[in-house]
Amino acid sequence: MRKVFFAFLFVSLSASGQEAPSWFAVSLLNLPDDVAQAAKAGKRVMLYFGQDRCPYCMQLMEVNFRQRPTVERMQKRFVALELNLWGDREVVWVEGGISGKPMTEKQLAARLKVQFTPTLIFLDEKGGIALRLNGYYAPERFNAALDYASGKISRTAFQNVREKNSNEKLNDQPFFTTARSGKPLAVFFETPRCFECDALHREVLTRPEVLEQLKKFDVMRFPVPGKEARSARVDYVPTIVLSDVRGREVIRLEAYFRPFHVAGALDYVASGAYRKEPSFQRFLQTKTDRMRSRGTEVDLWK
Repeated sequence: MRKVFFAFLFVSLSASGQEAPSWFAVSLLNLPDDVAQAAKAGKRVMLYFGQDRCPYCMQLMEVNFRQRPTVERMQKRFVALELNLWGDREVVWVEGGISGKPMTEKQLAARLKVQFTPTLIFLDEKGGIALRLNGYYAPERFNAALDYASGKISRTAFQNVREKNSNEKLNDQPFFTTARSGKPLAVFFETPRCFECDALHREVLTRPEVLEQLKKFDVMRFPVPGKEARSARVDYVPTIVLSDVRGREVIRLEAYFRPFHVAGALDYVASGAYRKEPSFQRFLQTKTDRMRSRGTEVDLWK
């Protein structure tokens, strides 16, 4: 067995190009060993997948990881390990609690079907996945996720977290339908009293580039909880599930995303690009580079 160590960084650049907090750990990335060492210390391992020029990673680092309640939870309950979505460092994944075959960071990301950054994967004491967060979560909901991932609250309590000053009713849209017309399908899953749901309607579903892409879809909306949400195994809100014309799921967005990424995901499915490019991130990067080469300014956060 390889020797494992955890060393703490006082200045380190994360995969998003931002300074990682000092409590992020460095290891040899033999994850079964890391999980065992963390368990001995009464903690669980958190894997953070990031990448360069990721505005959501920056938001996680600069907002969530600068708030005392979040930092205290992280330091007390977790060992945080950073992985690069496109990295080449060797990682040994957890296979039923024992060491699996070595692979690169990007191979592991592909195996785990990481399509968004940040993606956070919380491992329990046996190396099983206790919780996975695909995308950015605002501090209140993120802290609830940490409580659930560390076993402090139930899944139901986590799912029922509601933000203050949010709408008590579901937001409505004129493009929501109850019938299929042969187009690809976009299904929105939401709850009342959901700040991110309100922001999605206020800041994303009003943008011309998003509305133009939505015209290519049959767009439905279902509440959580509900039979449709259970059937789709939806645990988080807002969730957007994008499917092809036959109703086969292509990709889902399980957190709050800004207009550029929502429009990009819709284009990824509507154009059929997913058939040739399995990585949404590579599709989006190619699209971004193409826009910038034409002189178009691209701000991923606006």
